[in-house]
Amino acid sequence: MNEMEINEMIIKCPVCSVEGVAKSIMKEIEIPHFGKVLETTIQCPECGFKHSDVIALEQNDPAKYTIEINKNNLSIRVVRSQSATVLIPEIGIKVEPGPKSEGYVTNVEGILTRFEDAVKKALKLFDDDTSQSNGKKTLNEIQELKKGNETATLIILDPFGQSNIVSDSVEISEIPEEELHTLKTGFSHIEE
Repeated sequence: MNEMEINEMIIKCPVCSVEGVAKSIMKEIEIPHFGKVLETTIQCPECGFKHSDVIALEQNDPAKYTIEINKNNLSIRVVRSQSATVLIPEIGIKVEPGPKSEGYVTNVEGILTRFEDAVKKALKLFDDDTSQSNGKKTLNEIQELKKGNETATLIILDPFGQSNIVSDSVEISEIPEEELHTLKTGFSHIEE
């Protein structure tokens, strides 16, 4: 990754409102096989608030990225833009973007860990027998994928083509028009 420009400022914390303590860092970075992104971080030593985001600076054609998850590719780099939907159909898990959706750079194992953490939170929230049974089954399937004992399909659907799975094995295809219209982007639209 080539860093292009770094901008650091001390700002008023957006959470505790203390003036002149929060550090805001913005970096414009060129990511190979992806393009320019803006990486932003805000940290407040006063209250512990921390927020990070990766924002793609280039818009591309809508794209669907597909790769088989297996023991040999858990370390493949994954770039997920704030507008992308991530799913593993064999397990029945899907994360769609919302208004507070953040972009991130991770790897295939990191995607699985994010799903694993979400399922663990859901298991604490929903205590009925069906939710517990389904949650534990899903959690076990994710953990088997992380151990390399199973295979499944990782799909990223990005209406702005700003995501990527950096691998020669990734299949990149167009998103059919009818499917594109049903995708969430995480952005609010105001009708006049």
